[in-house]
Amino acid sequence: MVDKFDRPQKTAMIVARRIIADISDRGLVPGDRLPPEKVMLEEYNVGRGTLRESLRFLELSGAISLKPGPGGGPTVEKPEASHLMNSLGLLLQFEGAQFATIVEARIGLEPLMARLAAERITADQLVQLEVSLNDMRGSVDDLARFLAANRQFHNVIAWASGNALFGYLIDALDGVFAGASLGVDYSELARAKVLEADIAVFEGIAAGDPTAAELAMRNHVSEWTAFLVKKFPAALARPITWESML
Repeated sequence: MVDKFDRPQKTAMIVARRIIADISDRGLVPGDRLPPEKVMLEEYNVGRGTLRESLRFLELSGAISLKPGPGGGPTVEKPEASHLMNSLGLLLQFEGAQFATIVEARIGLEPLMARLAAERITADQLVQLEVSLNDMRGSVDDLARFLAANRQFHNVIAWASGNALFGYLIDALDGVFAGASLGVDYSELARAKVLEADIAVFEGIAAGDPTAAELAMRNHVSEWTAFLVKKFPAALARPITWESML
């Protein structure tokens, strides 16, 4: 059997990779324009159909936007976590994965993120973390606001780990899980317990204590998982579908 990585790449994909390499080599940033189609056809020595297929792929990937009409054309963009979320959702759907998969992944990932955040968090990120924590304190009686603040709290920790992959992964995993209507609800008492757990995580990170931060986060996600398993087993057993994320 031929491994999928040994298959010859389509010309359009090769050109797309060259375009991205050129964007990097030329120091282009979001908002910068790429050359006109005529110039790109000569530069990459391909037909119009192949070039347009390359550009459409890059547009779907979030690397460029294609603006029609006079003064339009391809413009450099920065891909967002939503692109990873969509790809991840599709992959998990075709694997027949359940929403429990996301919960298990966070059990393994988030304690390490908290540990790294305690070592690497910046002053600005620490302020953001405290702001999100205060938002949770002020919205224990408002489910939507509380959950939004809680997602922001965990998002800041992921990026404060200093590892961009963790940041994008948590953005994507949270998008898959939060975007689905799973029927998961949190009573005011449950929210108060989440807040208490988040305060312990914050204190470990703010103190610059990696061990305390990791342990607090491990306890937090373990308690969260136990809560979901006990109260919402059917939701965790649901298969992930791309449609549910829309």
